[in-house]
Amino acid sequence: MAKLYFRYGAVGSAKTLNLLAVAHSYCQQHKRVIVLKPELDTRFGTRWVKSRAGLEREADLLVTPATILPLERFRDVHCVLVDEAQFLGEHVVEQLRQVATELGIPVICYGLRTDFRSRLFAGSRRLMELADEITEVKTTCCFCDRKAVFNLKLIGGLPTREGPVIDLGTEEKYQPACARCYDTQLGGAFRETTDDKDQT
Repeated sequence: MAKLYFRYGAVGSAKTLNLLAVAHSYCQQHKRVIVLKPELDTRFGTRWVKSRAGLEREADLLVTPATILPLERFRDVHCVLVDEAQFLGEHVVEQLRQVATELGIPVICYGLRTDFRSRLFAGSRRLMELADEITEVKTTCCFCDRKAVFNLKLIGGLPTREGPVIDLGTEEKYQPACARCYDTQLGGAFRETTDDKDQT
């Protein structure tokens, strides 16, 4: 049976580069892939999936949390690749589970596990619940040589836990950090207040 995969990592861990490499490999073998991304990710243009290394590809499908996936669109497809999967609605994740299970097509989702406040994104949470295989795409902390597990947000070059959960940006706004450096940069990130939990 085909599987639903979730490949997660901190910012800058080459998740999109991995996705584009997988897409290229399938195409080299004359196999059909569908690349899907959330409509709200407009950092490089509405339809484009682009890595920080400069590789890019146009998305075949754009989705919103309310999207109903047309299953007939996936007939004769060899693989479905999903970029920025943390922004998927739970119902879309459930439909991707259906694509893998009922149509026998592997679905590989790439995305962040947590937001800059260290809380699971809704799409990532549902993928953690439903995926057959969960793999970490690793990178190192930008402040030391330990493995990065958190996404540190910057405003004006200064670390912050303020602002909306969905706040698009690249390396000018987000940096990968290990637990120690994340905590240090934020002056005690894991000593939360009630206000931290209530912010949206």
